[in-house]
Amino acid sequence: MSHIRIMLKTQELRLTGADGIETRYPVSTAANGAGEQQDSGCTPRGRHRIRLKIGAGCPENAVFVGRRHTGEIWTPELARRSPDRDWILSRILWLTGLESGHNRGGRCDSLRRFIYIHGTPDSEPMGRTCSHGCIRMRNRDVINLFDSVAVGTTVDILE
Repeated sequence: MSHIRIMLKTQELRLTGADGIETRYPVSTAANGAGEQQDSGCTPRGRHRIRLKIGAGCPENAVFVGRRHTGEIWTPELARRSPDRDWILSRILWLTGLESGHNRGGRCDSLRRFIYIHGTPDSEPMGRTCSHGCIRMRNRDVINLFDSVAVGTTVDILE
């Protein structure tokens, strides 16, 4: 089975496939840094797994709100009309924590915090901390990742 490691220090996602081949992608994690508490705007550390995959068959740049495709496709013009939206695009891999008291349960629950790996406008920087807690990826990269992993794939988020 595949395995994902997200390296906060280097802002990189490493996918090791079932065949042992590693693929690396640049990401953007929380501007507020690492942390597990609800409402912190931080990216949670520790062992997770993919709970749900959302967006199969949607077009690249499909816009999601509340994990539902709105029917919109992100464009620079749409972004100009809605400058305050936190864009969740193309695909969503919703994470659930596996460590009770650290990233699962209570006020540190990654699933209830809606922590995703998701697409973001390709104009947004990668390799820098800019998100509100999620792991942002380029749209083509998140689609490739989505197609390469299954629900249940483990995700380690490391300093």
